[in-house]
Amino acid sequence: MATSTPTAPSTTSPNDTPDPTATYVNTSTLDFLLIELVPMAYRITADLALREEDWVHGTSTSTSSSRHNNTTDNDATSTVGVSGGGGGGGLGGGGGTGVGTVDEEEAREAVFHRLETLGYRVGLGIVERVSRQTPRPHDPLSTIKFLCKDLWTLLFRKQIDNLKTNHRGIYVLTDNTFKPLTRMSFDTKKYTDAQYNAIAASAAASAAATGGEGVSGSGGGLDPGLGRDANTIARAQPFLYFPAGVVRGCLAGLGVQATVTAETSGIPAATFQIRTQGAKA
Repeated sequence: MATSTPTAPSTTSPNDTPDPTATYVNTSTLDFLLIELVPMAYRITADLALREEDWVHGTSTSTSSSRHNNTTDNDATSTVGVSGGGGGGGLGGGGGTGVGTVDEEEAREAVFHRLETLGYRVGLGIVERVSRQTPRPHDPLSTIKFLCKDLWTLLFRKQIDNLKTNHRGIYVLTDNTFKPLTRMSFDTKKYTDAQYNAIAASAAASAAATGGEGVSGSGGGLDPGLGRDANTIARAQPFLYFPAGVVRGCLAGLGVQATVTAETSGIPAATFQIRTQGAKA
């Protein structure tokens, strides 16, 4: 009579993975990375702007002395000029004004470009790694679903809460508890009714004076239309630049070229709008 021996339940460990090149990091690493990325991007932007300002002012004051020592001065000027030129390019075309000081809008644009580009490269790498063992989707809708389920779980340990589409190439992804924003808190100013109404009235007057174009930087860069917690929303917005780039990179790696915009209407929710090439509203 044959007898069966009970087998112990199988356990999965990192060492059992079929990919010998796989490496593992703590799940909080991405959270810590996002916390540091935004301040780092602002520091780099400010540093490049300062170098550009020093270079612009320095070349105008040292023109006569450079004629006496061409070799040394030209080498130093070329070195600083490269750095300054990079800063001007990162400022969204802010160069050419002759001033290295970065205003709020230029700084935000430079930070967005830097973080979104970094995220794009990370997204490409993620898809390349994941697709080794996972079949790739073949149409845009399947690609978006793959992003909402598999890739979102890999990145943020949960799936997207809501997916909407107009079936014309536009997709709206909503994460009600976006992981990078769940632990975020700000020392923000709560506006009273009088203060809020004053900001709204000032914005309306400025918009009327400029032909309805609105004002940028009214009330310290505050958009009265966002409500009394607008300061929180405005300060949280840069932390969505990198994830938006990751999403765009993942889509590009899967063969879908698109533009991705991310915004939040209140922490910790986040909304990502994906507009593929040739999309129709």
